[in-house]
Amino acid sequence: MNRSDESPFPRDSSTDKREPPAVDMGEEWKILVVDDEEEVHAVTNLVFKRFSFEGMPFRLYNAGSAAEAKEILRANPDIATILLDVVMEEEDSGLKLAKYIREDLKNSMVRIILRTGYPGRAPEQDVIINYDINDYKEKTELTEMRLKTSVVSSLRAYRDLMIIDANRRGLRKIIEGSAGLFEIQSIRRFATGVLTQLTALLHMRKDAACMQVSGFTAVKHGVEDFQVFAATGSFEPHIGKTLSAFMTPELKSDCELALKEKRNLYYPDRLVVYSQTKNGTEDFIYISSPNGISERERDLIDVFAMNVAVAFDNINLTDEIEATQKEIIFTLGEVAEARSMETGFHVKRVAELSKFIALKLGLPEEEAELLRLASPTHDIGKLAIPDSILNKPGKLTADEFATMKTHAEIGWGMLKKSSRAILQTGSLIAHQHHEHFDGSGYPLGLKDGEIHIYSRIVALADVFDALSNERVYKTAWATSDILEYMKEHSGTMFDPEIVEIFLANIDELASIRATFPDPK
Repeated sequence: MNRSDESPFPRDSSTDKREPPAVDMGEEWKILVVDDEEEVHAVTNLVFKRFSFEGMPFRLYNAGSAAEAKEILRANPDIATILLDVVMEEEDSGLKLAKYIREDLKNSMVRIILRTGYPGRAPEQDVIINYDINDYKEKTELTEMRLKTSVVSSLRAYRDLMIIDANRRGLRKIIEGSAGLFEIQSIRRFATGVLTQLTALLHMRKDAACMQVSGFTAVKHGVEDFQVFAATGSFEPHIGKTLSAFMTPELKSDCELALKEKRNLYYPDRLVVYSQTKNGTEDFIYISSPNGISERERDLIDVFAMNVAVAFDNINLTDEIEATQKEIIFTLGEVAEARSMETGFHVKRVAELSKFIALKLGLPEEEAELLRLASPTHDIGKLAIPDSILNKPGKLTADEFATMKTHAEIGWGMLKKSSRAILQTGSLIAHQHHEHFDGSGYPLGLKDGEIHIYSRIVALADVFDALSNERVYKTAWATSDILEYMKEHSGTMFDPEIVEIFLANIDELASIRATFPDPK
């Protein structure tokens, strides 16, 4: 039996998954001939030996049985057309193979032309209705011209289906990528995400899988120069630089043209994607693409670029809201300190000290940053304490101290109704930062793990900074005396683990404290 001289590729188990893999038409049309008659293979190979369609040659694979065909199909999911005999090992081997292709391999793209020398055993009407095939031919009617006509028609259908599928996959990538971008709340992370998603669009073709891509995302707001926020390949060393710092004449010309005409630019070896937001932020995404950009990819990139501009607006608005929220929280904390005649940077120092300790404890960066932002509200309840008590230079009476202790619950009550994560965290800290590890604190008498880790951290940072600075009721303590105080109260007032971390990192903590000195 005549077989193709080409060895089959290794079996790809990915074709056995529920979802078919993305395939590319490549640079040749792959045709599989499945028949147990050697003469049929010889004649078919001869017919298509020098035949081409749309500038692409044919490559024939030959199988003498359904079992051989299965191996070839698993190894080559990009076969475009199958010329399939009905009767081989069994009377319905071809029909069973067609069912296997559609149901097991989940291959709905390949066009199946059923050829039979025994039409009575597989009536055309029954086969067409019951099996997902695309054409039915009796071998006796297949002249050379009719065979070519039938195959070319199937290839046109395969080509169109592949284009539709590629567009579907591309749009799905845009939807998934854009959804992810809208969730990102950092300009730098957003820029990285944009570059990643756009590169993924260009890697949809099989020939792009090994493509060496270099690119960057540069952002400009107002009169500032464009700054590179994300980069890959040869541009990675330029992350954080301004665009003018490394521009080549070609790159400069590309960016100036895109900026002037406010459109995307496509060249044989590169592309420049430009977008501008409603608030004036502009960005360039530059990618070198040795394999070129197809017309379909241009359409997808244009759609993606519009989504990028909308996402940029979303992030800018979120940044503005968050910046305002952070500023208000710090201002509230400073107002509370000012009422205590403590007009320095106590809340800033406690915030930075708390974040440092949180990271040393192994808390994620996101949680440590949330703690930094929320900690300034720890004494917000002091706004409700009378000045006569708040600023009394001497020791408080029992009644005065009872009044002072109410600031914890007052602060909690002020913030607890907010649904914002920062203020929710602030209410928790305000409520618990005077609780003691042994349960002797106030207002709830919590102990050990009942006290939230945020509150245990702030409690120590607050005492460290308060003792370090002069107040109306005391002088500043020496660092050595503060450390002794912490050791004495480890396990009673303070969490021993946090004290241990504090003592092990006192130099860094003292440096943080010195960064925000109180004004003279």
